[in-house]
Amino acid sequence: MINSTPTLLVTPSAHPMSDAIRAERMTNPSFGRIFTDHMVVIPYRNGAWQQGELKAYGPLSLDPAASALHYGQAIFEGFKAFTQPDGSIKTFRPAANSARFNRSAQRLAMPDLPEHLFMEAADALITIDKAWVPKNVGESLYLRPLMFATDPFLGVRPASEYLFVLFASPAGAYFPQGVKPVTVWISEDFVRAAPGGTGEAKCAGNYAASLVAQAQALEKGCDQVVWLDAVKREYIEEMGGMNLFFVYEESGKTRVVTPELTGTLLSGITRRSLLEMAKGLGYEVEERKLTVQQWRDDIASGKMTEVFACGTAAVITPVGHVKAKNFEFTINNGENGKVTMALREALLGLQHGTIADTHGWMHKVC
Repeated sequence: MINSTPTLLVTPSAHPMSDAIRAERMTNPSFGRIFTDHMVVIPYRNGAWQQGELKAYGPLSLDPAASALHYGQAIFEGFKAFTQPDGSIKTFRPAANSARFNRSAQRLAMPDLPEHLFMEAADALITIDKAWVPKNVGESLYLRPLMFATDPFLGVRPASEYLFVLFASPAGAYFPQGVKPVTVWISEDFVRAAPGGTGEAKCAGNYAASLVAQAQALEKGCDQVVWLDAVKREYIEEMGGMNLFFVYEESGKTRVVTPELTGTLLSGITRRSLLEMAKGLGYEVEERKLTVQQWRDDIASGKMTEVFACGTAAVITPVGHVKAKNFEFTINNGENGKVTMALREALLGLQHGTIADTHGWMHKVC
């Protein structure tokens, strides 16, 4: 065992995957099914984070009474590492993920994880498993940090013990056959989050509660569900686990609009990045509420020309068709929009190092 840093103990895997098997598994990997050789675990107890360890990827041992299994104190994040033209590896805005991780922790009465531990864990894992980072544009190494309560206690209260875990998965191109617009279902029967709830937090329960609506969308022949607000059921919030954007063309100007953050939808890091990048491409940007009726009217009038969703996994996904109980409509003839694709190419270019990082968003790992 060697100490690579003052806080992380590094115990390399005794049986790392061979180059040949790794290369085979990294050929067109489906998202989230293949994992690298190592992971990081850092326990929290006695009111403090303990020494963490980078070790071989493998199962975790949990007491059946671990409170996360009963009361849902569990949060996670997702971000990516990209190979650069010079062979180096960089992550995209990891400090922003660290900050959001802690906001989620605070909402679920969990302890903050200091940013330096979050960054150290990510850098150490990527460095030891750098052979797992794909090299093609559109491909990446997906990092999944999570924290959950491990206290073996059945009382309903914040736990006193937690475990932070970080592992990684090579991700191929999200659209291997090319980017194609998706069809979405507007959910009127279910809501994702309510005011005062956990909508802003990236917690496990939010995603569990969304699955029945996603299943309904699939039954209707749709790829994803669009969530509405919990109070009036008329304001557009998110698409699945992604933020939505609406493109307007009026009086020779292009305006990119996204629902404002109200506490019920996730503050996406890709969302925040695209708002800034859109300005750099000469587009106007706006954060405001938008109703389903406005969506229909603005598509019908031609003012709204494109719609897309964004998130870490897919980067940008065009929306081509919308269905609901009593209506449906098509956007941009079901084709990819020019603004959508311009933003997608700009973001991918920045992440892969083919476009200058004027924002300072890329963090060099190794």
